[in-house]
Amino acid sequence: MYRILIADDHPLFREAIINVIENSFPNCETLETEDLDSALQIAQNEDELDLILLDLNMPGMNGLNGLITLRNDLPTIPVVIVSAEEDKQTVLQAITYGAVGFITKSSPRDQMTDALEQILAGNVYLPSDIIRSSQPDNRRSQRKDDNQIPPELLSSLTRRQLLVLERMSKGESNKQIAYNLNIAETTVKAHVSAILRKLGVHNRIQAVLSAGNIDFNEYLKR
Repeated sequence: MYRILIADDHPLFREAIINVIENSFPNCETLETEDLDSALQIAQNEDELDLILLDLNMPGMNGLNGLITLRNDLPTIPVVIVSAEEDKQTVLQAITYGAVGFITKSSPRDQMTDALEQILAGNVYLPSDIIRSSQPDNRRSQRKDDNQIPPELLSSLTRRQLLVLERMSKGESNKQIAYNLNIAETTVKAHVSAILRKLGVHNRIQAVLSAGNIDFNEYLKR
């Protein structure tokens, strides 16, 4: 049984997300609030809170400052940003500041369900369509320098590791990757560890961000 706090100042959205949660997680208990101060108070008083769904633009948030406050005060409770924002840099900043996921309010119902399943299973959820989107022209050269994986590192990956990395970049969990590639989940974990080591990154998020603009078809032709 999960206990999830929904902090959002739009009653209709709270109702919609509660409906998604109740249909997907029948034994889940939900709590509601509409501003950051009350979210902090509820979270401090609830000993067994499993997750906070946090609206980026509700009263008291001041952008991502509200997320930082919540993470500083309650570092053990996972927080997911739920927002109408669809800017790639906002998504990346939210993860950098400690969110374990970012769900856009325009996401289809089944995508929201999948996101919550991944997050409650202990994974980080990123909206792959936003992560893989291109940046404005004046930022392309900076992105290339900062995030792009050098060709020699990509070439060091085996074909199976490339397939795993491709599915990681689409936001798939280890369980989904195992199913889609018809391999054991333990094998996927081993591939992920090898990928991180070969690419010189420390975690799954860094690998996904680095792979955001790779043409996998080009490397899988070999």
